[in-house]
Amino acid sequence: MERRLFSKDFTLVVAGQVISLFGNAAVRFALPLYLLNLTGSSALYGTVTACAFIPAVLMSPVGGIVADRVNKRNIMVLLDFFTAAVIFVFSMLMDRGGIVLPVTVTMMLLYGIAGAYQPSVQASIPALVGQEHFMAANSVINIVNSFASLTGPVLGGILYSAYGLRPVLEVCVVCFVLSAVMEIFIHIPFQRQEPGGGILRTVKADFGESIRFIKEEKPVIGKVVVIVCGINLFLSAMLIVGLPYLVTEVLDLGGAQANRLYGYAEGALAAGGLLGGIGAGVFAGRLKVQKAGNLLISCAACVFPMAASLALSLPGMANYIVITLCCFVIMVFSTVFTVQMMSYIQAETPQSIIGKVIAVILTVGMCAQPLGNALYGVLFEMCRGFEYAAVLFSGIVSLAIALGTRNVFRDKNLY
Repeated sequence: MERRLFSKDFTLVVAGQVISLFGNAAVRFALPLYLLNLTGSSALYGTVTACAFIPAVLMSPVGGIVADRVNKRNIMVLLDFFTAAVIFVFSMLMDRGGIVLPVTVTMMLLYGIAGAYQPSVQASIPALVGQEHFMAANSVINIVNSFASLTGPVLGGILYSAYGLRPVLEVCVVCFVLSAVMEIFIHIPFQRQEPGGGILRTVKADFGESIRFIKEEKPVIGKVVVIVCGINLFLSAMLIVGLPYLVTEVLDLGGAQANRLYGYAEGALAAGGLLGGIGAGVFAGRLKVQKAGNLLISCAACVFPMAASLALSLPGMANYIVITLCCFVIMVFSTVFTVQMMSYIQAETPQSIIGKVIAVILTVGMCAQPLGNALYGVLFEMCRGFEYAAVLFSGIVSLAIALGTRNVFRDKNLY
C-alpha cells in the first residue's frame, strides 16, 4: 500500500523541526556574532567556529549508530531537552567575565548535539514515507531547515541589535522545550537490533559495515563525499567565516546597522535554501542526478562577483547587496544538490544501515569544515585591506573542484 507523504507522524517531525531549527539558527547566529562584536578578530572567530565543528564531526557517527539501534523519536526528544539546558546554563554564566571560553564550549556542545541529531531525522524519512516520496520528503525537510534559517537570523538579528544576547537565548530555550514536547507524540516504526557485543565492538562493527557498503557496493557515494569535503573546505567555510566578518567588520555599514544587515544576509542565505528546497520538490521528476555537477559549477561561479565588488571598492551598501545576492543564488543551487544526493542515498541504502551510512557521509563531509573555518579566519586576517583576495581564492579552487566532478554524475545507471 502506498504511504502518503504528510502522515500524522511525518507532519509532527516537520513541525518539531520548524521550532527546533528556528531556535538553532537564532542561537548559532547570535553567539558567534556576540564574540565577534566583543573582539573584532576574524582569526579568533574562525578558530572558535572551527572548534565548534569538531564535536559535530565526532558525534555524527555516534548519532547514526544510535539512530539504527534506538527509537529515533526518543533521540530527538532527549537532545532537544538537553539543548535547552545547555543554552540556559550559558545564559547564567555569560555575565561572569572571560566570555571566549564559555562561548566556545557552548558552541561545541550545540554543534555536537546537532551532529548526533541530524542522522535520526534523515534516517526517519524512509520509515515514515514511501520511496516514491523520498525526493519530496527531503525537499520538505530542506524547506523547513531553510525557513527556520531565514527567520532565525533575521528575527535574532533584530532582537540582538535592540536588546542584546539574553532575550535571544531565552527565546531559544522556549523553542527547544516546545519542540521536545511535540516530538513525544511521534510514532516512528522501529525494529530493535541485537547488540554486537560491547559498546566499542558494536560501534566498530557498525561503522565498518557502513564503510564497506559505501566503498564496495555504492562507490559513487564515496566520490560524492570527497566532492562535498572539497566544497566545504573552500566554499562553505569562506561563507561561514567571511560573511559575518565582511558585513560587520570590513564594509562601512555602522555598528548596530551592520549587525542587523548581517542578520538579513543570513536570512538571504536561508531564503535561497528555501527556494532551492521548493524547486527540488516541484521539479523532482525532471531533476537528473547525472547533471548534478552543473549545480556545483553554478555555486562556484557566483563567488567571482563577490570578489569583483570588493576589489572595485564599491560603497559599503553596494558591496553588501552584491555579496548578499550571490550568497542567495549559491544557496539555491547547493540546496537542490543536497536534496538530490540525500534522496539518492536513501533510495540506495537498506533501512537497517541507513542511519549509519548517513552518519558516515555527514561525518566525513564535515571533517573539512573546521580546517576550512580556521583557514579562512587566518586568511582574512592576513588579507586585511585586500579581502577580495581570500574570496577570489575560494572561487578559483571551488570552480576547479566543480569542473572536475561532472564525470562522477554522468553514469547512466545512477538512480
